[in-house]
Amino acid sequence: MLREYKLVVVGGGGVGKSALTIQLIQSHFVDEYDPTIEDSYRKQCTIDGEQVLLDILDTAGQEEYSAMREQYMRTGEGFLLVYSINSRNSLEELQTFYEQILRVKDSDQVPVLVVGNKCDLEMERQVSYEEGQALANSFNCPFLETSAKLRINVEEAFFDLVKYVRASEEAERQQRLKDEGVTPQQQEQQIKQQAQQQQQSQSQQQQSQQSVSQQQQSNGVVGGGATGAGTTTSGGVSPGGGTAQKSNGVAGQSNSRKQQSQQTSGGEKSKSGCCVIV
Repeated sequence: MLREYKLVVVGGGGVGKSALTIQLIQSHFVDEYDPTIEDSYRKQCTIDGEQVLLDILDTAGQEEYSAMREQYMRTGEGFLLVYSINSRNSLEELQTFYEQILRVKDSDQVPVLVVGNKCDLEMERQVSYEEGQALANSFNCPFLETSAKLRINVEEAFFDLVKYVRASEEAERQQRLKDEGVTPQQQEQQIKQQAQQQQQSQSQQQQSQQSVSQQQQSNGVVGGGATGAGTTTSGGVSPGGGTAQKSNGVAGQSNSRKQQSQQTSGGEKSKSGCCVIV
């Protein structure tokens, strides 16, 4: 079963959230602006050699949809915070979105990646690369500039977020083991034991399948032999049938001898009788 990652794209209106998502999913650029309320997309892809399923939620940027956006944030595992390089206001809005995510998730360690979109509009740039990087640093998260139009760093943005989610999950697991007093050596031993148990389970399954297969083959041979024996018996060749016939033959011979003995005895009686008459 594929591992599913729930990603949420957040940012102000018109920064290109839908354009980024559609470019990733459908590999084409949507030029016209159509304000989004909610759109969900799913895509199967390979990240670091692992097949995964991305469940991407494209959210509304308008303030009136803030309450609805919080519902999406509760289920999200990773968040793309998107601004447009030709809008300083969109950069400043990210602080509000980020604080909203932390509040809804009730955590200060949430996988987030800051994206400066529309880097193809260099002549209209209002936000420098360094300013975007500085904001990401303040969030303690990665940063990329992208262009949905030219498909620059589109896959990288989503894929890097998935990698960040993985790293965050592993860090939480390590911290949980540490809190439980499990040493790195014990962790390694547990991993080895789990691998051995998995191998043993697979080996047992293979042996069980082989045993069933051999039993089925054995039953087929026995069944064929029994059918042949039945046919042979009907033909009078089987040991059982031969014995019965032989027994019947002996019985017949015995009866025949008995009859001969009676006939002989009768003849003697007749002869004896004749002598008496004479």
